[in-house]
Amino acid sequence: MSSTESIHDTSHITYQSLLEGNKTFVANTLKEDEQYFEKLANGQKPPILWIGCADSRVPANQITNTRPGEIFVHRNIANMVIHTDMNMLSVLDYAVNVLEVKHVIVCGHYGCGGVIAALTSKTYGIIDNWLRHIKDIYRLHAFELDLISDEKDRANRLVEYNVMEGVNNLCKTSIIQNAWENNKTLSVHGWVYELSTGFITDLKVSTTSSNNMNDVFKFDF
Repeated sequence: MSSTESIHDTSHITYQSLLEGNKTFVANTLKEDEQYFEKLANGQKPPILWIGCADSRVPANQITNTRPGEIFVHRNIANMVIHTDMNMLSVLDYAVNVLEVKHVIVCGHYGCGGVIAALTSKTYGIIDNWLRHIKDIYRLHAFELDLISDEKDRANRLVEYNVMEGVNNLCKTSIIQNAWENNKTLSVHGWVYELSTGFITDLKVSTTSSNNMNDVFKFDF
């Protein structure tokens, strides 16, 4: 089986093959560094928090060529940043206040199934409630999006807006604002990954303070 075929044909992946793969991973890693796992077990101090999509084709470490211990990762359907999501907020709080990360990156990907689904009137079950947040983002940018006739291009533009909104929502949290208030070095970024090329696009929406935020969203600490 060629490497290209193995990416698309998952029939060889079984419960047992995962355990065997783990043994191979350990053996190969120890060949490079006999103390690798001992050092890894001593603790983590990643400089990055990655908020990405749960899509199996977008693994944070692989697409950024980083190693275990270098990126703290939170993933969900369509890389959403929602103010009432206690899972995401807990990860964010730990990353910012305990790990003291320097960068928070929201990374979406073109061709995102969650975003595409949000552009339809179909019902998919309980996930419909989650995708409503993307529909709300669509509502904010409906004038521009409705002018895009190609469905793929329209979905990809909404992918970008979803990431931008995620960046904005992060900056509105008390967690991020409190870090800035205490003069912590912390930047929030928005990226989009292209599955067909492997390249990441920086959307150029990086933020390092609440200076440009509307006053209604600013906390008075």
